[in-house]
Amino acid sequence: MAAFRDQRGKESSKEQARSRKTDKHQELKNLLHKKILQEMKDEEVEEIIPKLEAMALELIKEDESFRGQIDRKKVIDELSNDLTGFRPINPLLLDEDVSEVMVNGPNQVYCERKGKLELTSIQFRDDEHVMSVIDKIVSPIGRRIDESSPMVDARLPDGSRVNAIIPPLALNGPTITIRKFSKDPFQIEDLITFGTVTEEMAIFLEACVKARLNVFVSGGTGSGKTTTLNVLSNFIPTDERIVTIEDAAELQLGQDHVVSLESRPPNIEGKGAITIRDLVRNSLRMRPDRVIIGEVRGGEALDMLQAMNTGHDGSLATGHSNSPRDMIARLETMVLLAGVELPVKAIREQIAGAIDVIIQQTRLKDGTRKIVSITEVQGLEGDIIVLQDIFTFKQEGVSQEGKIIGRLVPTGVRPKFYERLETSGIHIPAGVFIEAEEWGV
Repeated sequence: MAAFRDQRGKESSKEQARSRKTDKHQELKNLLHKKILQEMKDEEVEEIIPKLEAMALELIKEDESFRGQIDRKKVIDELSNDLTGFRPINPLLLDEDVSEVMVNGPNQVYCERKGKLELTSIQFRDDEHVMSVIDKIVSPIGRRIDESSPMVDARLPDGSRVNAIIPPLALNGPTITIRKFSKDPFQIEDLITFGTVTEEMAIFLEACVKARLNVFVSGGTGSGKTTTLNVLSNFIPTDERIVTIEDAAELQLGQDHVVSLESRPPNIEGKGAITIRDLVRNSLRMRPDRVIIGEVRGGEALDMLQAMNTGHDGSLATGHSNSPRDMIARLETMVLLAGVELPVKAIREQIAGAIDVIIQQTRLKDGTRKIVSITEVQGLEGDIIVLQDIFTFKQEGVSQEGKIIGRLVPTGVRPKFYERLETSGIHIPAGVFIEAEEWGV
């Protein structure tokens, strides 16, 4: 029993020592911050950063209690991030292995690293500290967030997508979700390397885009729809005029002739909102060769389908669903949200006539993202839209490490629009549509 009390006493002493160290760490950081405000308020941030080391040493000399209690480099790094970047989460935004950052109030920050969620040691001082980061993100792009408008979608200068929601809606405190974009946009070769697509699928998708087929990318949240949309857009010829429409501009197109449109929320009086539907309608008056819609989620589905059916072929869009069949059902529902009373058969005729290919993307349980099917919309038979898989993912099991084992394979079916590809001057070898085993490989 005495040994147990001694052990508990040692653990308690360690905890107290850690607590003292944390307090001194924050105390020195606060003192440095005050010193900057008092002595260097007229200087630029770039001029202040090199002086932080000397300022920290000066404060430590003045107060002996800091000696042995703080990591000076850590204090300076944190303060540098506060001054130049997005406060404590700046290192995560700079880390190329991190694909998503999630701030759940001031005391809990998660990140997604290589497809897996992990809790970080990063913390904010309080709710106000988190709010200062949100303000720094939303202010430059003309968005606002307050009690009357407690949710906002925004973007970072590099195109990374940001969603923020604050109390009273967020009970844990101000919450930020950042989906990072890579500094160099992914190319189709990157998706092949990641195992998202095969070379045969890449050849087929390139042909679809160049032949001006209407392509819809479907999938769940975080499945990589926008990345795939971005890669597909790289196949669009450089001599075409492209109009992109998004809630928060994310697409990183390499062509020269691109017009980017972004929706706008209502102002403080609840007026002045510009919706995706408004932008889709307006884009058709802008002489687009291609219209790319970041995400279809409402009444704009009707305008998009009508555009695809009236000469604006080669359009690309994304939407949320669990399968191509679900995506068709969701499109029907979204058309009804437009407020136009149409019979179901008329809606299905619009969908069948407009969309040529649905790409289904999924984030698997092991964190990998794959295109699990490429499906042709063949037309309407009776009241049913006929779908035919051209490529599909065959799962064969799970490894001991939890990795999904499977293959992306062609179904052996050649699409009905194959002749359309040929007449466009695009030839796809017959072997693309046949699984390697069938060739005896």
